[in-house]
Amino acid sequence: MMAKPIVLEGVSKLYAPRPAQALRRFYSSGRLQPGEHLGVLGVSLHVEPGETFVLMGHSGSGKSTLLRLLNGLYRPTAGRVTVMGTDLGQLNRTQLVRLRRRVFCGMVFQGFALLPHRSALENVAFGLELQGVPRPVRLERAREALALVGLGERERALPAALSGGQQQRLGLARALVMDGDVLLMDEPFSALDPVTRRELQGELLRLRARVRKTIVFVTHDLSEALRLGDRIALLKEGRVQQIGRPEEIVAKPANAYVADFVAGADRQAVLRARSIMTPPEAVGGAALAGARTVAADAPLSEVARLAATGGVLSVVGDAGQPLGVITQRDVLLALAGGA
Repeated sequence: MMAKPIVLEGVSKLYAPRPAQALRRFYSSGRLQPGEHLGVLGVSLHVEPGETFVLMGHSGSGKSTLLRLLNGLYRPTAGRVTVMGTDLGQLNRTQLVRLRRRVFCGMVFQGFALLPHRSALENVAFGLELQGVPRPVRLERAREALALVGLGERERALPAALSGGQQQRLGLARALVMDGDVLLMDEPFSALDPVTRRELQGELLRLRARVRKTIVFVTHDLSEALRLGDRIALLKEGRVQQIGRPEEIVAKPANAYVADFVAGADRQAVLRARSIMTPPEAVGGAALAGARTVAADAPLSEVARLAATGGVLSVVGDAGQPLGVITQRDVLLALAGGA
């Protein structure tokens, strides 16, 4: 069985002169002293191979801190971080650097972090240069990465000659050129205008189908999280409020905070037939006779169109097997926010 790329077990990060002591005191009293700051508390989660896992929350929720705990840039005050079956807490600095180079492609930031005096090609090849990859090899791989993100004709351009969207594509290419299986992205598109931002979201969706990387993506934007994430972890003040597929979080929020956070979601785009179906036993056998079918992954917008003409819909899986039923009432409740 393939090891999960990332597993967190009871991970906490507290910033203090004596963090372990401060964390014990916090657990007993619920209070922090002046100069102490809680990053994340008691986080347990895992990331599946090949999935895009989104860390979502408002500013100060702990999502960026959590991202840096994943690759050992931060050490947890308590708990365990396991990457590809290796406990990061058992590694010395040299071993940790080696693991980062082997597992992680790198981290794509909001601010691009490009070298202004180097061409696009040289920027992409920079990480390979640091690893001692021969120049002909690293330039060839850099050209392939530039072509992958649509910048194949701009390899000689300096960063200042590129638009904001092109600079972000360049940062993405620099990460993709590395050999690792896991790509970390910390609000990479938040500085861009809405049109460019949506274009790059679409580009990322296209790229992940081709490069088959595991992606951990940080954002505060609900629509971005719902569009990109296979699963989402919603954080508040360092604590995980809910983990689930986009449609699960929208349809069945775990608490009032989650419900408020996702209140503006486009339910017709996010919810799927499987999110609102009920067991076949919910309707009589006669009602199912001749019922039209709808795929379990069909969006609510399609389900609503089919249900508008009346009757019961039979929800089926990939092999055509019946999974559940949907009535007009189910659709109306979902559209109204009662799913």
